Amino acid sequence: MTNLSQEKRKRMLAFLNTLKENNKDDDKTLIAINEIENALNEKKYGLVWEKHEEAVDVKMRTHIPVFTEDKDREIMAAPGEPYNFLLEGDNLHSLRLLEKTHRGKIDVIYIDPPYNRGENDFVYDDNYVDKDDTFKHSKWLSFMFERLTLARILLSKHGIIIINIDEHEQNNLSILMNQIFGEQNNLGEIIWNKGNPKGDAKAISTMHETIICYAKNKEEFQSLSGICIRKKINAESIIKKANSLYKKIGKSLIPDDVKKAIKPFGYSKEIQKDFYVKYDLELVNKEFQNWLSNQNFSGGEKAYKYIDDKGRVYRGVSMAWPNKKTAPADYFVPLVHPFTGKKCPVPSRGWRYPSTTMKKLKDQGLIIFGEDETKQPEHKYYLDENLFENVPSIYFNASSADNMLKDLDISFENAKPISEAKYILSTLFPNPKIVLDFFAGSGTTAQAVLELNKENKLDCKFILCTNNQNNICTNITYKRIKTIITGERMDGSEYSDKIPANLKYYRTDFVSKDEEFLSDALLEHVAEMIQLEHGVKLDGKQYIMVMSDEEADKLAANWDEYPDVKALYVSGNVLFTTEQERLFKDVEVYIIPDYYFDFELREVGESW
Repeated sequence: MTNLSQEKRKRMLAFLNTLKENNKDDDKTLIAINEIENALNEKKYGLVWEKHEEAVDVKMRTHIPVFTEDKDREIMAAPGEPYNFLLEGDNLHSLRLLEKTHRGKIDVIYIDPPYNRGENDFVYDDNYVDKDDTFKHSKWLSFMFERLTLARILLSKHGIIIINIDEHEQNNLSILMNQIFGEQNNLGEIIWNKGNPKGDAKAISTMHETIICYAKNKEEFQSLSGICIRKKINAESIIKKANSLYKKIGKSLIPDDVKKAIKPFGYSKEIQKDFYVKYDLELVNKEFQNWLSNQNFSGGEKAYKYIDDKGRVYRGVSMAWPNKKTAPADYFVPLVHPFTGKKCPVPSRGWRYPSTTMKKLKDQGLIIFGEDETKQPEHKYYLDENLFENVPSIYFNASSADNMLKDLDISFENAKPISEAKYILSTLFPNPKIVLDFFAGSGTTAQAVLELNKENKLDCKFILCTNNQNNICTNITYKRIKTIITGERMDGSEYSDKIPANLKYYRTDFVSKDEEFLSDALLEHVAEMIQLEHGVKLDGKQYIMVMSDEEADKLAANWDEYPDVKALYVSGNVLFTTEQERLFKDVEVYIIPDYYFDFELREVGESW
C-alpha cells in the first residue's frame, strides 16, 4: 500500500466498515474487504515496491538446494591451512546453505551488486532488465531484499557489510539498508572519486561511486580496536621533506624559490654566490610551508606545517572545551605566557583539559604560545605521534583493473581495481577471520584477501559466490584465484610470486522433495556442508566422517593406522563404546548437526 496521510487512511477505513456492514452476509466480499483493511493498516516507513518472485524462489518450493564438490578444481597449496571456498550457482541458493553453516560467523561481507543501469548488467529470472522496464527498480529491490536479509543473518555480532553502488540505485539501497539493518547501524558512506567522468553526461558529470557501510550492531563493531582508521597517506613524505630541509640549518645555500627564479638567466657560479643565504629555522619553515602549499595533500596533512628546533613536524590544535555546555571551574585556570609573564586568554567555555593536565602539557613543551599573551595557546601535536586518522568519507582512486586482468589473461568489464578493494578491507576491518562476497564477479575480493594476508601476515579466509553465466565462474573467477595462488597462468607461464592457499570449488545442486528416501539423498551432500562449515577436507586421514556404528568399529579396530587424526565428524546416531571414547579422547569430536537439513526433512515427515 502506498504512503497515505493519517486522515485519508481514517476515511478509507471508515468506508470499509460501511461496506462490511452492508455486505455482512457475503463471505467472499468480507474476505476481500478484510484483505484491503489489513493492507491499509500496515505500518511501513521506507521503501514501498512491487514485490516480485524469482524463479529461484519457486525452485525451492519443490527442491532443496545442496552443494556438490568439483574435486578436480580443488587447490591445496598450503597444507594444514583451512580452506577458502568458491560457490558456483545462484547466490540466493548459496546464501540459504551458508545460513546453515555460517550463521553469525562472517566478519565482513563485501559486495559489488548489479548497478541496474539498464545496460545488460542486471539479470532477473534469466533475462536482462533494460532501462525501459517499468518494474526495473522493484525487480532490483526484490532481488536485493532477499539476499541482504540473509546477509544480516550471516554476519557476526561485530560484523559489517560493505556495498559498492552507483547513482542508479544508491538512494534506494540506502533506504533498504536502513530497513534491514536499522538506521542506527549505519557507519557512513565513502564517496569514491574515480577521477574521470562516466558516460556522455548532458547535465552534471558523474565521476564517483558510493561505498555504503553498515554494521550488524554498531556498538559491537565500535568496541573493536583498529577499525576505520588509516595511516596518513602522505605522512612519510612530509616527514622526509622536513628532515631534508632541517639539515640545511647552518649552511649557506640558495633558497629553493630564488634558485627557481634565477635559473632562466644562466648565471655563473660566481654570480650565484650573491644569492647565498645562511639557513636558520625560520627559513627552513618558510620553504617547508611553500612546499606543502604546492602538494596535493589533504587539509589535515597540510595542517602539519611547522618544524621545531629538533626537526620534528608539528601542528597546533585548539584546546577549547569542545562541548556546548560550559566546562567545570578547574578548566578555566589561565596559562601564564612564558616570556611576558602575563595571563593568556581562556576560551569562553573553558579549556579542553583540567589544570593538572594543562600544567603537565606545559612542562613537556607541548603547548604553543604566541609572541605575547594576546594569542590563545594551542596544543602541540607531532606528526610522528599521530600517523593514523579516521577513514575519510572521500576516497580518490582513478586506477583501472584492465591491465592487470589482461596480464592474467582474463576478459572482464568493470572489475574493481585491486587497490580499491585492499584499501576498503584494510581500513574498515583490518583483521577479519572470514570475508564473504556473494557477487564475486572476476574474483577481486579473493585476490585482495590473499594479498593482504601475505602483506600483513593475516589468516583471513574468503567465501565467494557467483553464477556461471557465460562461464564466468569457471573461466574467470576460478582462473584468477588459481593464478594468484599458484603464481602461474593457466597456460603454465609465470605470473608472479605465488600466495599459497587452499580452495574448494562447489556447485549448487538440487534434491527433489519428492525423493522416496529424502534423508538418504541429502546424506550424500553432508560432507560438503561439514567441509564448508569447518574449512577442512574430509580426507579420511586427518579429518574423518563417521556415519554409523559399523564405521566407528572399523576405525577403532585400525586406530594404529591413523596417527595424524585431528577431528572426527560423527553422526548423531552413532554411540561410541567406552573403549572408543578412550581411543578418541585426544581428538576433536564434532557431532554432525541436525540443522543442515532438519527443517526440510521434518517438512516431509522424515528425520536423520
